[in-house]
Amino acid sequence: MHLMNFPVIVFILSFLGLWASARLGSILQKRRPAMSEAEQADLGVIVAAALTLLGLIIGFTFSMAITRYDQRKNYEEEEANAIGTEYLRIDLLGSPVGPALQQKLREYVDLRITYYQDRDPSHRRQLDAEEARLQAEMWRGVESLGRANPNPVGALAVSGMNDVLNTQGYTQAAWWNRIPVAAWALMFAIAIACNILIGYSAHQVAGRASRHVVFPLIVSIAFLLIADIDSPRGGIIRVHPQNLEALAKSLHP
Repeated sequence: MHLMNFPVIVFILSFLGLWASARLGSILQKRRPAMSEAEQADLGVIVAAALTLLGLIIGFTFSMAITRYDQRKNYEEEEANAIGTEYLRIDLLGSPVGPALQQKLREYVDLRITYYQDRDPSHRRQLDAEEARLQAEMWRGVESLGRANPNPVGALAVSGMNDVLNTQGYTQAAWWNRIPVAAWALMFAIAIACNILIGYSAHQVAGRASRHVVFPLIVSIAFLLIADIDSPRGGIIRVHPQNLEALAKSLHP
C-alpha cells in the first residue's frame, strides 16, 4: 500500500526523522573541537546552499502535485461533458431501445460519483467490476443502435459512447499518476542532510534547541501538504465530483 496515501503518517514520520537528524548533527558537533571563524563561514555557505536546494526541490515537488490535482479535476469535468453529450445524442435517434440505454447512462453517472467519494478498497474492487459490466452493456447497446441507424446521427452516438469510455480510462490513469517514489526518497534525503547540517552548525547559539524542532516541523508540514494534494483518496484536499453531481441531477427525473 502506498505510504503517501496517508499524509498524516507522512507528517509524523517526517517530523521524527528530521528532528532526529538535527539532534544527530548537534551530537556530532559536540564531539569535535570548536571551529574557527573561517570554518564557521565555510559551513554557513554550505548550509545556505543546502537549504536553497531543499527549497527548490520542495517547490518543484509541490508543483508536480498541483499539476496532477488539476489533471484529475479536468478529467472529472470531461467525463461529465462526455456522458451528458452522449445522453442527448441517444435521444436524437428516437430508437425504442434508447430509453434503456439512457437509464444505463444514469446508473453509470451514479457509479462514477461513488468512484470519486468511496475510500474503501474492497468497495472499489466491487465498483470496478460493476463499472466494467455496465460499460460492456452500454457499448453493446450503442453498437446495436449504430447498426440500426447507419447515418451521421448513429455514428455520432457510437463516437460519443467511445468518448464516455475513453474519459473513464483517462481519469483512472490520472489517479494512478503520482509523484514517483524516487522523488520522495531524494527529497527526504536532502531534508535529512539539511537538518544534520543545521544541528551541526547550531553550536554556541542561544535557543539552538528550538532549531531542532522548528525547522523539522516546517519541512514536515510542507511534506504533509504535498502528500495530501498528491493523494486522490487519502488526503483532505480531494477532487469533488461537482460536475458529475450536477449532471446526475439533470438526468434523473
